Amino acid sequence: GWDVLAPVYLRLQRYADAVTAYRNAIRLDGDSAARQAGLGEAIANAAGGIVTAEAQGAFDAALKLDPANAKASFYLAMGLAQEGRKAEAAAAWQKMLGQLAPDSPWRNAVQQALAETAEPPAAAGKPATGPDAGQVEATQQMAPQDRQAMIETMVASLDDRLKQNPRDEEGWMRLIRSYVVLGEADRARDALGRAVAVFGADSEQAKKFTAFAASLGVTATE
Repeated sequence: GWDVLAPVYLRLQRYADAVTAYRNAIRLDGDSAARQAGLGEAIANAAGGIVTAEAQGAFDAALKLDPANAKASFYLAMGLAQEGRKAEAAAAWQKMLGQLAPDSPWRNAVQQALAETAEPPAAAGKPATGPDAGQVEATQQMAPQDRQAMIETMVASLDDRLKQNPRDEEGWMRLIRSYVVLGEADRARDALGRAVAVFGADSEQAKKFTAFAASLGVTATE
């Protein structure tokens, strides 16, 4: 049924299909916190990792059905962080930590998110961070589709910070590499193009970005 297909589509990164599947599951099999949270996750990933208003609506619906739903709570806090409401996001994650079971697969992810939120905001000359080895490791206990979604959300946050601090050379290289790891060749190519545009096509940085991307199998489009 749709309940089986939805998480499979999510794992395969077929996010639009996952959205449809979750909506069909809700329509045909009834509302549930797990289905609403899955729908929100699919909507967010279809939007490139951004917790949109539509995704927030699904997560809110999940929490009304089950106030302890960790996935919904986590992503709503992530949405606050993406809106720049870092203090509110941190408070929400701290509340989650107090409610999660000691062996919850979400505990490490929440701790990593809190550490990320506690860092000073990116400013001119300050490198933008993205998902590092520790953050990726923190997601290993999650279901595959949740782990993939979490990493994509981290990458989306890095992309957003680079829009605020576009002259971060290492940040651009990290973003290109992250999209390659996610299998998002088009986004990696787009990131390369944006990085080159920031510094100028004839700059040393552009040459470095182009060579780095080429080593990952990504070439700029004409």
